[in-house]
Amino acid sequence: MTTAGQPRGAHSSQPTSDLYDVINRRRDVRSEFTGEEIPPEVLRRVLGAAHSAPSVGLSQPWDFVLVRDEATRRSFREHVLAERSVFAAELSGERAETFSKIKVEGIVESSIGITVTYDPERGSPDVLGRHAIADAGLYSVCLAIQNLWLSATAEGLGVGWVSFYREDFLRRLLDIPSGVRPVAWLCLGTVKELAQEPDLERHGWRSRLQLDDVVHDGKYRHDFTR
Repeated sequence: MTTAGQPRGAHSSQPTSDLYDVINRRRDVRSEFTGEEIPPEVLRRVLGAAHSAPSVGLSQPWDFVLVRDEATRRSFREHVLAERSVFAAELSGERAETFSKIKVEGIVESSIGITVTYDPERGSPDVLGRHAIADAGLYSVCLAIQNLWLSATAEGLGVGWVSFYREDFLRRLLDIPSGVRPVAWLCLGTVKELAQEPDLERHGWRSRLQLDDVVHDGKYRHDFTR
């Protein structure tokens, strides 16, 4: 956002309110998808934003597998629901009751599935900045996912990150090479609306911590609730 006469990128003391609005509106979508097709130019913009993310050593270690095929999506959903049952079996009492009401995916309801992968060999052997922190490349992929998520929100779309799966299953399902890691299956699509509160907060699974609870000044303090 720029004001008249101000060059793009010029320093301003005023926050870009639209950006903060998008960050605060972003939700992990499960139930609100409509399944309508995303216009190609919108999908291209969202993927372009993801590909514009910063990456360690400019390695750009991500790839985006677009999954439109209904049979593939249903196969993945069956696997996810089986893993959901595995987790549910570990719960008891109030936790089990609360979890029973929580939907963990919108795989077939969303407009498209996007699997984001991490290729640790991209840019190898000399990836600048990764010699001391091996996971820096994985962190870069997460930045691409965040870019995708925020740009999708700005476009009026919803995103849901599915994490109830085994990596080997998804690798086989999408023919991902053995050395490439599937980091996320993202459900992307048009939505009726974005919920005011995150699903897990609304269902009472967990409450959001206050900012002051997680800010440490100078050194890590140990007198706070995890």
